[in-house]
Amino acid sequence: MIKENLKEVEEKIQKACLRSGRDPKEVTLIAVSKTKPVSMIEEVYTEGIRDFGENKPQELKEKYDLMPKDINWHMMGHLQRNKIKYVVDRACMIHSIDSIRLAQAVEEEAAKREKVIPVLLEINIAREESKFGFLEEEVYDALEIISKLPHLRIEGLMTIAPFVENAEENRVHFKNLRKLSVDIKQKNIDNVNMCNLSMGMTGDYEIAIEEGATFVRVGTGIFGERNYIK
Repeated sequence: MIKENLKEVEEKIQKACLRSGRDPKEVTLIAVSKTKPVSMIEEVYTEGIRDFGENKPQELKEKYDLMPKDINWHMMGHLQRNKIKYVVDRACMIHSIDSIRLAQAVEEEAAKREKVIPVLLEINIAREESKFGFLEEEVYDALEIISKLPHLRIEGLMTIAPFVENAEENRVHFKNLRKLSVDIKQKNIDNVNMCNLSMGMTGDYEIAIEEGATFVRVGTGIFGERNYIK
């Protein structure tokens, strides 16, 4: 079942790229493996996927320690400062820098290990009260501070779009994130590279690709409905 699901997702990515005149190589599929057992991750790994996403630092640590070391683990969930230590040695990228304080705490841990961590700033583009992330008007002040942290490398933006029945409703949010990314790029801020847009999940990744996503985060579409009972 996973093999078939994955094939379908990959085909939809190809078609979305074709529709929008993009090279499929520009889009990385992240298989969101949160709450999923290692056996299921191994099945996806066998099909050639090397990018996996986790929401909880402890779970990322456990899976990292068990799985092959050529996997790129992406930290995507809200990151508490006391859990950063599990992530900096293991994640290839942190998608969820949602406050200046968190960025400074990651800097502190990364400096101890003499590592430079690729990060994305999480933007609450739809201005939802339930979501973490910077509002658009807060981004430049945040970049002013975060860009000066020597052990963080800002590589783009991430957003979690609203849950909607009709994916087309999220197009405006993806467009706005892309526009913000272009605006930031034009400012030529040192240590700020806008090469990545992490946006789009199982319900709306095709629209996100049409609007410029470079990372799409697909869990249910690959693994099936989530079972939160550990």
